[in-house]
Amino acid sequence: MDKLRSVLSGREQNEEQGLTAQVLDASTLSYSTRLKWFVICFASGILCSILGTALLFLPKGMHLFAVFYTLGNVAALSSTCFLMGPLKQLKRMFEPTRLLATCVMLLCFILTLCAVFWWDKKGLAIIFCILQFLAMTWYSISYIPFARDAVLKCFTTCLN
Repeated sequence: MDKLRSVLSGREQNEEQGLTAQVLDASTLSYSTRLKWFVICFASGILCSILGTALLFLPKGMHLFAVFYTLGNVAALSSTCFLMGPLKQLKRMFEPTRLLATCVMLLCFILTLCAVFWWDKKGLAIIFCILQFLAMTWYSISYIPFARDAVLKCFTTCLN
């Protein structure tokens, strides 16, 4: 009925909206759908990370570990796109407070896979996986107000 009204009024809906607006209108999800896909994507990320750890002790386990662990972290990171949308997620990822953690995390994703497949350095891959974990943790706590300050204060207290 709306399409008939728009045709009769002399203006097509496709002509008045740009391509970006059309894509965003077509891809809007309800809150419950967004929440379900967030849980599915986040749980699959955790499952991939656990599976990668379990596969570590197989003959080609280091390759599988690096792939599944990195894939799990990417899935867990991208799960928040369902909650706030991909563009807002990208904008928030590269805010000045999260820029360093985001860059280190993305760099470690790439370097982990490079260490296993091209450089064939298993020890280096483990180090990059640990750095992935630390960068992902630092990135995640940046969304909690004053959490970074509390963690830094805790570590400085423990070291003194």
